[in-house]
Amino acid sequence: MRNIIIIMAMATLIAVSGCNENQEAVTGGPVKAFIEQTAVEKVIQTLNDSLGEAPKFRIERGVQQVANLWRESDGTVEDFEDFCLGNFVAEEPALENLYRKLERNFEIFNGYFHKMDVLLKEPIQLEGPEIEPVDMMFGSYNAAAHLTDDFFNNKIAFLTALNFPFYSLKEKTEKGATWSRLEWAYARMGDRFTSRIPAEIIQQASKTLTEADAYISDYNIYMGRLVNDKGENLFPDGMKLITHWGLRDELKSNYAGANGLEKQRMIYDVMKRIIDQSIPQQVINKDEYTWNPADNKLFKDGAEVQGNPEPDKRYEVLLGNFHAMKAIDAYNPNFPTYISRAFEEYMEIPQEDVERLFTEFVSSPQVKEVAAFISQRLGRPLEPFDIWYNGFKSRGGLPEEQLTAITSKKYPDPKALQADLPNILVKLGWPQEKARQITSLISVDPSRGAGHAWGAEMRNDIARLRTRIGAGGMDYKGYNIAVHEFGHNVEQTVTMNDVDYYMLQGVPNTAFTEAVAFLFQKRDLELLGMPNADPNKDHMMALDNFWASYEIMGVSLVDMKVWKWMYDNPAASPAELKEAVISAAKEVWNNYYAGILGGKDEPILAIYSHMIDNPLYLSNYPMGHLIDFQIEQQVKGKNLADEFNRMYTQGRLVPQVWMKGAVGQEISIKPTMNAATEALKALQ
Repeated sequence: MRNIIIIMAMATLIAVSGCNENQEAVTGGPVKAFIEQTAVEKVIQTLNDSLGEAPKFRIERGVQQVANLWRESDGTVEDFEDFCLGNFVAEEPALENLYRKLERNFEIFNGYFHKMDVLLKEPIQLEGPEIEPVDMMFGSYNAAAHLTDDFFNNKIAFLTALNFPFYSLKEKTEKGATWSRLEWAYARMGDRFTSRIPAEIIQQASKTLTEADAYISDYNIYMGRLVNDKGENLFPDGMKLITHWGLRDELKSNYAGANGLEKQRMIYDVMKRIIDQSIPQQVINKDEYTWNPADNKLFKDGAEVQGNPEPDKRYEVLLGNFHAMKAIDAYNPNFPTYISRAFEEYMEIPQEDVERLFTEFVSSPQVKEVAAFISQRLGRPLEPFDIWYNGFKSRGGLPEEQLTAITSKKYPDPKALQADLPNILVKLGWPQEKARQITSLISVDPSRGAGHAWGAEMRNDIARLRTRIGAGGMDYKGYNIAVHEFGHNVEQTVTMNDVDYYMLQGVPNTAFTEAVAFLFQKRDLELLGMPNADPNKDHMMALDNFWASYEIMGVSLVDMKVWKWMYDNPAASPAELKEAVISAAKEVWNNYYAGILGGKDEPILAIYSHMIDNPLYLSNYPMGHLIDFQIEQQVKGKNLADEFNRMYTQGRLVPQVWMKGAVGQEISIKPTMNAATEALKALQ
């Protein structure tokens, strides 16, 4: 899912941004408190004496939160004391009334600023004329950057922080199982204002993330212009693949068909040229030259010409994201690094727990057993690119060309896909009227990039399904991706409109929306009228999930290593970062993949575009695979729509509490690993 981390990161920045007056320089250390602790204790004592024991916890935490956020520009110490004493709401009916008013108005602000953002980014994200500088100026502009400045200036932010405590992840996990729905909504309201980030930092982050997304969205390779050592073209003329998604999916599709292995090796060479930046600039998004990626020779009209390597642009973009995110650190005492924000604030699972879970999985003995089974099926030793082996997926016995003939006829343009969305949901188990209601709030748009899903920020607004549909209709790769993105859209629409409290709308983290997308994507052939009749389909699905998890966990481990390295080396150059990324990729490969797939010092785990344009997003994919498998076991033999609605209308609880409510257990690698073991026994 392409844009979700950008959207999530910017929504968080909007929620916590604040005024820069009387704060330290944006590159300086932590912001110093203006309110002394003696004043805090005085206010707490006064409120406790007058209101008694019942609201004691809220008083102590709320007053401290306001003190942490209060700046000299907000008023004197006496103003702080008067504000707290005059605005603390003790009685439950009055507190619920305040919550309802805040919730209503925050939805209005979030919803309409989001609509502005969607419209301003359309020239950058949708098919159309070439992007011009003025498009980037508007598309990277954050209209809401000063919104929270105003909320602090008019004291709305302080009113919220005073009355709705912020709970740590540990507290939410331990206490949340016994909270009522309203108590959960209060806790999410307490997440609303926990720090103050200067508006100029918000604008810079928005600009940086938008430019990174545009860089990746326009990074295409014209495959018909690639040649082997004999000068032969292996791919059809006009095939244009975005990196890395298009390249990866084309590699996957060549496990069958003519010259499949040679094509895969050629794509693998292209990927390695992108990683080390030896790829000639002349072949990026251009079709004027012929290129042999194996020896990196470039030709024009049959004659060899000099290529100009891409000048570490890939790592310049990554470094820009790091600096934009690091600039926020000084203003976020609860989550003082972007690593902590990405995991403990956004994912709500500690980074150490995620890394431990992934390391345990990729080190498991089942990996070697599944790899041996794949090698047996292929009839050859595995090569590094077999990390993307997809032979466990059913294709109905049809080669991809025939599947593309079906999808291109069925979906010649975005309108055809739009019209078929209700039918897709009905096939998945939704009642016809509910399917119509959900899809009436989803719009299909032609995407410049690989495609993404972008949910609304207020009820009854439109979610966006961005997908690529060529002049000849939607090919099978595009269809498969579109079904994935549609899963996101359904989750986004249901959790926005059918969850009881606005502050609980959504899912615990993006891994949970990835899980829905995987559920939909696995059923893509069923939706084309080709149900899988294989009696071993459940075993094959288990192995597919296992191998996909193994692949993406390694990528995520590299991503985490790179961000730790950047924090340790904040003054690094793009060239130094390139070497660090390649070194991290090789280290993870040598530790967990070389003994399985062959090759030493392979850098391929660094190819993922999300590493470049979506900061620390990649861990959501393997978490999504694990969650998806547990949910798949839960819905087995049941109506998918009913189970989906039961689970996903829980809304945005913390992950482990949500999982217990959904499937009766926490997130675990054991169901996936055990199922892989059972599948191998059955299939061998």
